[in-house]
Amino acid sequence: MSFKELQLNKTILRAIAEQGYEAPTLIQEKAIPQILNHKDLIASAQTGTGKTAAFALAIIQRLRTEQNNSKNIKKIQALVVSPTRELASQIDVNFKTYSRYTNIRTAVVFGGTSIEPQKDILKKGIDILVATPGRLLDLHKQDLVNLDYVKTLVIDEADLMLDMGFVDDVKKIERLCAQTKQTLLFSATIPFKVEQLAKGILKSPIRLEVAQNASTSKHVNQLLYYVSKKNKIQLCLHLLRNNIRGNVIIFRRTKYGVDKLEEILSTNGYKVSSIHGDKTQSDRQTALNQFKTKDARILIATDVASRGIDINELNAVINFDLPSVAEVYVHRIGRTARAGNTGVSYSFCAAEEKPYLKSIEQLIQLQLHRIDDHPYPLDPKAKKQIHKTPGKSKYKKGRKSEASKKKKKRWY
Repeated sequence: MSFKELQLNKTILRAIAEQGYEAPTLIQEKAIPQILNHKDLIASAQTGTGKTAAFALAIIQRLRTEQNNSKNIKKIQALVVSPTRELASQIDVNFKTYSRYTNIRTAVVFGGTSIEPQKDILKKGIDILVATPGRLLDLHKQDLVNLDYVKTLVIDEADLMLDMGFVDDVKKIERLCAQTKQTLLFSATIPFKVEQLAKGILKSPIRLEVAQNASTSKHVNQLLYYVSKKNKIQLCLHLLRNNIRGNVIIFRRTKYGVDKLEEILSTNGYKVSSIHGDKTQSDRQTALNQFKTKDARILIATDVASRGIDINELNAVINFDLPSVAEVYVHRIGRTARAGNTGVSYSFCAAEEKPYLKSIEQLIQLQLHRIDDHPYPLDPKAKKQIHKTPGKSKYKKGRKSEASKKKKKRWY
């Protein structure tokens, strides 16, 4: 199928052609006709399948068809809610790219940056708004955002949205939009909580599933290292010195873990940048730019902060901490070996992470290639270490005092 067969406007086809795309991806081929037919949609599609362009192209086409030629101030007719700043920015770029030859105006708003420039953009009037939930609700409270005229609401990366605790915000935003709107829900995975959200806000939705979540690229060499938690940093340094060349992303489970590893690698002379949820938007963008321009060879990130990052020519991925959700592993290693290139993923597995490894291998239906020849091997039969204090306290466990809580260092 060609883009022309999807009945897209000539101005949109021109913008698509300039990006070098000749034919729609499977999600675009399936989703665009349904969106143009005003259907609600729940779609399972991972990063790299072209899902952002799927809803962006359809929304631009709908607005072009229904556009009011009056000179009234523009009203928000399409709203895209995204869980992270990076994702929101990337979606906004897509809309601007494909609407460049139209008079459709788009804007993006998110937290972590000054609200004043965003207010000025909104006052001028826009057709399409991309937003993170918190900043959107802040602007609505100040009567700077009117969602009464929204014809299409898109909830992107719904699984991540709920993992980040935005479920109540999403429901509130949905209620603020017009009752007659079309709602599109996109998610890399469709767990039970996403199903529940969909039931509450979608009307007789069309279900689409594109690319099994278990699919991993044949061009990624997936290596496994059994190693104790205390030796992971030493193993990481060993691989960076002897095995890994070029750019690498290292995934850690917590913000504290990201900061700790960045400090150690910097001390050892590596050019490192990092991103996680506690960093300001300007710091995150600076870190990402350093990595893209190769001023930093290594990017350390949490999964939440890394969604939406699009980096070409990534040589390797290190799973310093194995993810507790198997689908996240697929998402991580999918960042390397793009556009026909090859890549390597290095996964560190401590004894307590063996259940995660089992889930991953069951999902991808592949056994990771185990590397025993390294300086810090762990006995594969080793069990999770449980630290017990000698003797048993005669006192029952109770709530900790406020003073005790303040002294305790938060690991996350």
